[in-house]
Amino acid sequence: MAGSVWDEPTRRVAPVGAGRRRVAVAGKAALGMVAALVLAATGYGWTTLNGLTNGLVTSNALDGEAGSLGGDTNILIMGLDSRLDENGNPLPQDIYDALHAGDEQNGGYNANVLMLLHVPGDGSRAASISIPRDDYVDLPGCPDGVCKGKIKQAYGYAFDQKARELIAQGVTDKTQREQQARDAGRKAQIDTVRQFLGGVPVDHFVEVTLVAFFQIAQVVQPITVCVNQDTQDSYSGANFHKGMQQIDAQQAVAFVRQRRDYVHPELNFTDLDRARRQQAFIISLAYQLKQGGAFANPAKLQQILDVAKQNTALDSRLDVLTFARQASSLTGGNVTFVTLPIDHFGKSPKGEDVNFVDLAQIRGIVAQLIGTPPPTSTVAVPTAKVSIVNSTSRNGLAAQTQQFLAGKGFTITSVGTDNRHRLATSTIFYGRDAADAANALSGALGGGIAVKADSEIAAGHVQLVIGADFKLPAAGGGGQPGGGTTSPTTVTTTPPGSGGDDPGLGGISGGQIPCVK
Repeated sequence: MAGSVWDEPTRRVAPVGAGRRRVAVAGKAALGMVAALVLAATGYGWTTLNGLTNGLVTSNALDGEAGSLGGDTNILIMGLDSRLDENGNPLPQDIYDALHAGDEQNGGYNANVLMLLHVPGDGSRAASISIPRDDYVDLPGCPDGVCKGKIKQAYGYAFDQKARELIAQGVTDKTQREQQARDAGRKAQIDTVRQFLGGVPVDHFVEVTLVAFFQIAQVVQPITVCVNQDTQDSYSGANFHKGMQQIDAQQAVAFVRQRRDYVHPELNFTDLDRARRQQAFIISLAYQLKQGGAFANPAKLQQILDVAKQNTALDSRLDVLTFARQASSLTGGNVTFVTLPIDHFGKSPKGEDVNFVDLAQIRGIVAQLIGTPPPTSTVAVPTAKVSIVNSTSRNGLAAQTQQFLAGKGFTITSVGTDNRHRLATSTIFYGRDAADAANALSGALGGGIAVKADSEIAAGHVQLVIGADFKLPAAGGGGQPGGGTTSPTTVTTTPPGSGGDDPGLGGISGGQIPCVK
């Protein structure tokens, strides 16, 4: 494959800067929610469609991970900045021509779309939480030897590391190598997002590539959108007039990727404005799907599903029918779209432009949005037995942790040190019937520690392995059970389409087409 990652395994991040080479990031943030809408849509025509999941790419990247409680579902939606399909093959030339997106040589494996879709088990209002792609975060496990970076980069670093390992092992099947490397990327990205958001369980994921956005827009077009005032941009091809208007698939690409307007500089576009555009487009798409009768049209539904099969990957645990039934209200507007705030812009030690965030604020907002019990509430302590292993060179850390957890009501059965293996990432392993205890333990330690099932752990037991990234919360800190922390930041919203300079956290409610900058 000319120009594939297997010929050049260190290629992962497209060059930063303006110009045509950034075009194919085009539909990046709209990609993810399109996939979720496809899943929700399938519930309407399920009985008329046969072999729905046949041909879908599935992944075991979430095997062994603890899930949400109370029937809630959290789905991480990842949109890759890639000009390749799910098997690593080039796209048809007519697609490249239509998108003005370069070719398979462009792009990479950054997860330029990161959205957490929270669907409550009780049918109450869902939330779609957009994570700005350039947020500067810790990367659990230090993929490819990188321990801090932009949140979107976890996937690409882990992909490249695995790609080189497979080549060194002599694996010759390119599809097999692509999928194994992507699974490594998926795991790293999921772990990074989970830790960043405070240990929020990730029950499922949906991964889409660039072409999915364009192809679904082709099926559904024309699509109605709304902007607050005239705007145009030669880089993206955007040229929109104030108010409501109908656009085709190519115009949709321009709509979701515009982030500048030199003709109207007072608009002061940023990446966050583009995120708002993408959220607005998803709402418009859902509206079009419902109002246009797509849900009652098996042929059109099949077209959408065929696109999903070509350019979408799902985790193997996702039961599409069950989710479709649970999420059927999404297309009726029962979802709020939110973009997490940033504190300030700056430079990383590598000189990259990044977003710096207030981590406590982020985690408080997320906890409030997805209905996590407030940190000040008292939660019953699970009865599982907990062992602690210190795999760092910091003497006494296990004993300090024992004292901290005992004060929160946990039963500590053993404390030890592993001098042979120095781990970078802390992890909580649990045996049968101990998932709740493992999640509670993670919450008590601040919520940022990955939780994994382990068949070698005895039933009813949990093991905390302390890695180099471990930070013991301050006295009285941590999450549930017991203890208290500063109350989460109140989630404020701005009227949809208010056109303010800072889209920040302002929520957009689904159901009607919003006007945006």
